[in-house]
Amino acid sequence: MAKLNIGVIDLVSKGPASTLWARIMHANLASIMPQVVATWCEQEGHNVKMICYTGLEDLSKELPKDVDIVFICSFPQAALLASALSNFFRSKGAVTVLGGPHARCYPDDAVKYFDYVLGFTHKSTVMEVLNNCVPQGKIGTQLSERTQPAILPGVEERWKFIEPTLKKAPFLKIVPMIGSLGCPYTCSFCIDSTVPYQALNFETTKKDLRFLLTKFKRPLIVWHDPNFGIRFEENMEAIASAAPPRSFRFIAESSLSILTEPHLKAMQQNGVEAMLPGIESWYELGNKSKTSHIAGEEKLNRISAHVNVIFEYIPYVQTNFVLGMDSDAGDEPFELTKRFVDKSPAAFPGYSLLSAFGQAAPLNLEYQRENRVLGFPFHFLNNHLAMNIKPKNYEWIDFYDKVIDLTAYTFSARAMYRRFKATKDFTNRWMNFMRAISNEGHGRLKFYRQVRKNLAEDKSFRDYFEGETKQLPAFYTNIIKQQLGIWWQWLPAGAIEHDANAYLNKSSAQKIVA
Repeated sequence: MAKLNIGVIDLVSKGPASTLWARIMHANLASIMPQVVATWCEQEGHNVKMICYTGLEDLSKELPKDVDIVFICSFPQAALLASALSNFFRSKGAVTVLGGPHARCYPDDAVKYFDYVLGFTHKSTVMEVLNNCVPQGKIGTQLSERTQPAILPGVEERWKFIEPTLKKAPFLKIVPMIGSLGCPYTCSFCIDSTVPYQALNFETTKKDLRFLLTKFKRPLIVWHDPNFGIRFEENMEAIASAAPPRSFRFIAESSLSILTEPHLKAMQQNGVEAMLPGIESWYELGNKSKTSHIAGEEKLNRISAHVNVIFEYIPYVQTNFVLGMDSDAGDEPFELTKRFVDKSPAAFPGYSLLSAFGQAAPLNLEYQRENRVLGFPFHFLNNHLAMNIKPKNYEWIDFYDKVIDLTAYTFSARAMYRRFKATKDFTNRWMNFMRAISNEGHGRLKFYRQVRKNLAEDKSFRDYFEGETKQLPAFYTNIIKQQLGIWWQWLPAGAIEHDANAYLNKSSAQKIVA
């Protein structure tokens, strides 16, 4: 194979970003697979330039030049920027490849704008693309392996591509690691619910931890595992064997069922300093929190007490909720969450609006059968800017009233003060404050209030939410234009729209063929 000039682009941001939060944190949100692909390509002798776009750079100056092929990693919210970049590179004769969550969720849309769209990707998948590095015509080619890869390059192998991104982070420098793929739980709304759990090599973990001690005095590491600690003893042994206790600081996402008190003690000993457990709902999805047989107030009391115990061992906890699930009705779900804010004041609540990301999860087929999925542009599909599922038990204005009330309660001066007082560590106090006054707290509240106002005052806006028209309100088009900036001119025709029922239509067609 001839030596190729390869570009790899990790889209952390969907457009320019100038907030203090973006400056401090975006570089710490880098994905692992772009680094893996860049490493695989370089191992085969190719010239590789990788960039992680955080929104702070001048993207037109950062882009790799004179490339034969470009790999782009994107979440749905950055898909329009990814498509614009693909159009730009294709105009210069380069082959373009899309990977990441958007490629898995919306492959049938993505092939309109990329030469290759990759699902599960092994090194052999990447080599197949490089061996056939030619434009694929009007409709691109989908490639996906049957399983996740069993082996990934570790931190030491990826360091060449990690270090330049970390240099963009002015204060906190968080190294991405992963110890497992897939998930043993079967939450029907989750992209990993159908992906078998597999632990990666623990010897690689040990080697990478020792390597990081040569780069940092006390490395700060975020585990990208969908659910960290399933193989708990092996994980803790790998950390403990790499260096003396508390040589590292860790951030991880795990289920409450894993966070028993004996496990919390071991995590504290091994340097886990932040944990992001999923609560999701007061009425369902209790298998991750050992509350599958209780609901409502009883579940609230059980989980609140559990979260407060976690704080005895781990100084920072974000609790994740999904608002608008089909089991929710009336005021109670929101009032219970407000009571949780009071009963566990140190926890930072992360709220997501129920969303269906294409073919990411089995439950999305049911929503599409019920004709409840709306065709919001990908630009807004990030769990909070748009809820693309019509709620089962609420009218839109009523739902937004409740979301606004809960968000205002959570980030009120009183709640912020109580969170500040209940948080012991200065860094965590600062983190909570910054998140509350940023787009995640007050900024999101301002956006929700504008959406609610538009729903009440603009019939065409309301008709779009009701699914009575597919004409996107100018409110959203203007946001896309403003945030894409110069890349708006490169957005391919039709890229703003997509078939909200593509997953259902494809599944129905496959059944007919079978």
